[in-house]
Amino acid sequence: MAAKPKSIDEYLATVAGDKRAALMKLRKTIRTIVPKAEECISYGIAAFRLNGKPIIGFSASKNHCTLFPMSGATVATLREELKDYETSKGAIRFSANKPLPATLIRKVIRTRIAEEAARDRK
Repeated sequence: MAAKPKSIDEYLATVAGDKRAALMKLRKTIRTIVPKAEECISYGIAAFRLNGKPIIGFSASKNHCTLFPMSGATVATLREELKDYETSKGAIRFSANKPLPATLIRKVIRTRIAEEAARDRK
């Protein structure tokens, strides 16, 4: 049994070819959008925490890559913007050869941060 990754670099080392390239680009985009976010592994996937809370994650599987907003509410809120992608309650799937646009990633992250801020105010 392979050891579980302890960092995003270790996670990406397990991902092959075009998916790794797509996730490396996604990682760079996320770092640009939220430079204060801390990289981590959460629920076995590459993720970013802000103020101690996971706000976004990503992974690769056999047939696609996935962006995890770490909240089902984010996917529901952005339903219209995500209509061209396969989604589930807490995931946005995309192919490595058709990565998510930076504007959409930015919108997902901003929505997620706003959710956490609203939760903190309660």
